[in-house]
Amino acid sequence: MDATHDAVPSWEDAYTELKQIARARLHASGGLTQLNTTALVSETFVRWGHRMDPSAFPSKGHFFAYAARVMRSVVVDLVRERAALRRGGDWQAVTLDTQVGERLAAPSDEEVLQVDEALGALQALEPRLAEVVNMRYFAGMTEPEIAEALGLSERTVRRDWEKARALLCSMLAP
Repeated sequence: MDATHDAVPSWEDAYTELKQIARARLHASGGLTQLNTTALVSETFVRWGHRMDPSAFPSKGHFFAYAARVMRSVVVDLVRERAALRRGGDWQAVTLDTQVGERLAAPSDEEVLQVDEALGALQALEPRLAEVVNMRYFAGMTEPEIAEALGLSERTVRRDWEKARALLCSMLAP
């Protein structure tokens, strides 16, 4: 890769690509959160806050990998908050519509929290595998996008994804 292709973008330059990542993540979640793409990217920026200095990242891949982790934390925190509200007795509005069947395949709050916990364990065991899972599962990135971001071959990303899935399945098995 040449230096201009791997240059770390400013927040403004990355905004469009971050919205695409957020859109893919939210679409894959099947309505798991109440966020839209703009809200997820905005919350990501808020979490970065004044610490968001693009020059702190050695490459564009590191920048987007970190963005994926922040988006993951936003989604997981919202799920935890919603779960806490349910345990606290707050009522939850239910909208009846024709898209109920589509949402049945979306993971439950408990499943998201279990995956987050297993991913933390995977991070301690195999950091690169956890990064691949973060970028694919939470950011909705494709194997070629992950390969470019991490400076790996697509084949390596595919093997890492398969190994990570196997490890996570064993961690999540009852």
